Amino acid sequence: MNSNLREDSRTEFKECLNDKFEKEVIGFLNANGGDLYIGINNSGEPVELEEDIDDLQLKIKDKIKNNILPSTLGLFDIEIVTMNDKKIIHIIIAGGNLKPYYLRSKGMVPSGTFIRIGSSTEQLNEEKIDELYSSRTRVSLKNIASPIQQLSFSQLKIYYDELGFDVNDNFLRQLEFYMDDGRYNYLAYILSDNNNVSIKVATYLGSDSYDLIENEEYGFCCLVKATKRVIEKFDMINKTYSKITSAERKEVKKLDSVAVREAIVNAFVHNNWERENPPKFEIFNDHISITSTGGIPNGISQDEFLKGFSFPRYPELMRVFKDLELVEQLGTGITRIMKAYDKSVYEFSTNFIRINLKYNSSKLLDNMNKKSYVLDEMENKIVNIMINNPKITLSEVANNIEKSLSTVDRKVKKLKTNGIIERVGSDKDGYWQTNDYSG
Repeated sequence: MNSNLREDSRTEFKECLNDKFEKEVIGFLNANGGDLYIGINNSGEPVELEEDIDDLQLKIKDKIKNNILPSTLGLFDIEIVTMNDKKIIHIIIAGGNLKPYYLRSKGMVPSGTFIRIGSSTEQLNEEKIDELYSSRTRVSLKNIASPIQQLSFSQLKIYYDELGFDVNDNFLRQLEFYMDDGRYNYLAYILSDNNNVSIKVATYLGSDSYDLIENEEYGFCCLVKATKRVIEKFDMINKTYSKITSAERKEVKKLDSVAVREAIVNAFVHNNWERENPPKFEIFNDHISITSTGGIPNGISQDEFLKGFSFPRYPELMRVFKDLELVEQLGTGITRIMKAYDKSVYEFSTNFIRINLKYNSSKLLDNMNKKSYVLDEMENKIVNIMINNPKITLSEVANNIEKSLSTVDRKVKKLKTNGIIERVGSDKDGYWQTNDYSG
């Protein structure tokens, strides 16, 4: 872990869990989120935690879930990290979309409502509380009635059961699938076994949407199942290509697998489902395109979005995806994408976010895309001999594999035509170079 951390608008240190903990969490919830560390002093140095660290994690989770309103589910993560050989607790807090958040024991009043400003957490006055409340995102998947009330959740229950969760009679209520009047809400609808949410993956012949060659349907089912199916589809088209060198056989994929997976999951989790427009997935001959509706959530800038600052549009949906390990941790999806690509892959507008990921454009893939060539047994022997001895003559190759010179010459010409090998330099002083192939 980075030992050069400093307290700022997004970072707070505490030596131990104390009665000011909830105040700091609320401050981040009412701002744009942040990182709170338990076990670091004000100088940024780790200290020995006196309590059992697992018990401390449970206490922290209990305090956030039970002492703060509105619901914080899906808005925080807790992890144990190591700094200078000492274990500390890192709490990642997202900016909430139901501001103002406040202490349950105090209510929505100045003494119970706080916000992070600079490196300190300050009490809100009544005017600011009213302002935040009036601009609160009132529409939530939990507050929209499901268009269908006869719902089943067998697939979702299987996913939870496989990961060891207790799928009891209270399971659906714990996931907040009911409205106040007892009806199923829209969250329940999109996570049910059968719904009318269409999720399509379109494949085009060229680099634009002119020639559609395939339009596959992956929806009308639990959104988690649809997400897994789309991930599997993109895994299938993300071919692996190989390159032979004198030392090893290297492999590379058309697209970064981690980035593609994160982009797909982000599109599902952050899509504006209230508009009933599902995310769009497109495959072109030189790139893929993934589009989600709704734009960047209110309260976070484009720069903050690209840096991975977390601001879940629907914490309740994020919670399910985290439970089922489709989301590893708040804010990590974008940072993983940015490790493989740069910010130019994103397009932003008021109504959508699109990510365009180009296929690997190295010479390796360019060669592979032109022709895939599978070597037969003799050709494979010839190539391996040339890898081990690039200056070998064709006569020596023929003797080595006990074939006639004319047979070897014919095979070598075929290998050269298909770009597998090439002669560099003169016949006398040159050498054989092996290129890329898939097999």
